[in-house]
Amino acid sequence: MSVRRLAEKQPPHFAFTPENLAWAKARIEKYPPGRQQSAVIPVLWRAQEQAGGWVPQKAIEAVAELLSMAKIRVLEIATFYTMFNLAPIGRFHVQLCGTTPCMLRGAEDLKKVCRKMIGHESEVSADGTFSWVEVECLGACVNAPMVQINYDYYEDLSPEIFTGLLNDFAVGRTPKPGPQIDRQFSAPVGGPNTLTDPSLYKLKGPSTGEPSPKPQPAAADAPEPRSQ
Repeated sequence: MSVRRLAEKQPPHFAFTPENLAWAKARIEKYPPGRQQSAVIPVLWRAQEQAGGWVPQKAIEAVAELLSMAKIRVLEIATFYTMFNLAPIGRFHVQLCGTTPCMLRGAEDLKKVCRKMIGHESEVSADGTFSWVEVECLGACVNAPMVQINYDYYEDLSPEIFTGLLNDFAVGRTPKPGPQIDRQFSAPVGGPNTLTDPSLYKLKGPSTGEPSPKPQPAAADAPEPRSQ
């Protein structure tokens, strides 16, 4: 994984809104005494949402102060997890899976689409609509290649389908998430193709091939006769 650093241009301040501060304190209270710092990830995520999809340095410092943590500890978490963006992103942020299954199924072609339609990786398009970044496995390997756009997965992509998705977002349409071909979630393409013969589920006798009689409940064991 490449080195992740905070953006060079930073806003001068950050403060939680009253609503987000109340939300954060409610999450902190879920942890036992002495373990409040365990709330750092959800609180940092809330800060990212408030800041428009990324975590400025001042937001990291605000989270550290709220949780009584050293600033460097929160910075370590923000730079380790790619779920936290360290620079501004577009309104539609594309996370393109670049691990082996997606690469074998055409992720490199999707990268070409990103470069053509959005621009360089980790940069926001001129109109502020799009940004993109390559990430590690997003856990939809059966439906490779795939991308995550904001909170939704778009799977079973080709360059043509992916181009259409980006065009839809650009004009204000929200494409349906999930597989973009005739597939139900992660089911086989074309539907199930194993164990579809109904005769496989008929109970048959061991030698005749005829259906076995219904099993009868076992009779209660009779008591042994007493010796005279």
